[in-house]
Amino acid sequence: MRHVDVLVVGAGPAGLALAAWLAAGGVHRVEVLEREQEAGGVPRHCRRRRFDGPGVARLHVEAAVRAGATVRTGVTALGWSGPLGLDTVGPAGPETITATAVVLATGARERPRSARLVAGTRPAGVFTTGELQQAVHLYGQYIGSRAVVVGAEAVSYAAVDTLLSAGVDVVAMVTELARHQGDRLTALNSRLGQGIPLLTDTTVTGLRGRGRLSGVALRHRDGRATTLACDTVVFTGDFVPDHELARRGGLDLDAGTRGPAVDGAFRTSREGVFAVGNVLHAVESAAAVGREGVRAALHVCDHLAGAPWSPTVPLLVAPPLRWVAPNRLAPPMTYDRFVLRTTEFLSKPVLTVTQDGRVLHRQRLPGTAVPNRRVSLGGHWAGAVDPAGGPVRVTAR
Repeated sequence: MRHVDVLVVGAGPAGLALAAWLAAGGVHRVEVLEREQEAGGVPRHCRRRRFDGPGVARLHVEAAVRAGATVRTGVTALGWSGPLGLDTVGPAGPETITATAVVLATGARERPRSARLVAGTRPAGVFTTGELQQAVHLYGQYIGSRAVVVGAEAVSYAAVDTLLSAGVDVVAMVTELARHQGDRLTALNSRLGQGIPLLTDTTVTGLRGRGRLSGVALRHRDGRATTLACDTVVFTGDFVPDHELARRGGLDLDAGTRGPAVDGAFRTSREGVFAVGNVLHAVESAAAVGREGVRAALHVCDHLAGAPWSPTVPLLVAPPLRWVAPNRLAPPMTYDRFVLRTTEFLSKPVLTVTQDGRVLHRQRLPGTAVPNRRVSLGGHWAGAVDPAGGPVRVTAR
């Protein structure tokens, strides 16, 4: 058994940025655990135009180590050995580590085909974006010749780029929604510049082929059905937080995000345990979660200095809003902004924040709120929340 000041689980951009800031600020024993053999998180295998993912990952790792944090790879946190202790296993065997503060920075992942309940056989040629990028950029594996990309959001277009770089012909993109959710110019270039058709209001209902994928069964919203020939399919988006450690620890999980419920100081329901990054809001960019890691480090320092663990008020959303993060309020703390997601396209919606029938804030968004893309809500109103009142609710119309 060992004790450290701060134990960070997850060596992605959020966890590494937090560890670097803490160590540089004088916290002596900061340790980061990473279950993979190399630190850096998803950017290690993410290469796109104007984004050098491996370079970004390398900079985060070097900054943390240079500041004095210890980064250990190949180490898995198996479960909790107390309120602020974790049982781990790594190259040196099992070990129990306790800490004054534990930070969960375990990130998020795309749901695989099995979790999406897509029927059919189990052939080769089925990927998520992360699996595809690792196969192409880390291992140089053969992918296939004709691919279908399921999804039409930012990560879906990243998958298209990866397939094209591997010499794979992308025969179609498929989305259940009425239109794409990516950047307009990127989507336009994909459809017109690269000649990749986008099939909207369309669902993948099954996979065909034995041994190797031979096609995907599609159904349009109006009932039309067809099978599209391909030897590769990439399921993109539909992110879920990697919350297993939080769940095993009995931390409160938010019903919307399905990650740990946190307030603006990144504090969870257990005193001394923080959470940061895409485990809270799947999914934001490496730059965004890196900045979040720096902000969280300030609050971890406050905790190490003896700051109280304040009670919180739940922050809820109503359909068509899907979730909000942070999702707990600790009056009189104010917030820079909240991140939301919607399930529908909303043209210039008005967001209204209320508590017990009292309107705290109204904000009209200037454009269209798009599913699978960030919607921002200003947070200066949070200081007016009644700590003895009921839940605070956000609605959109």
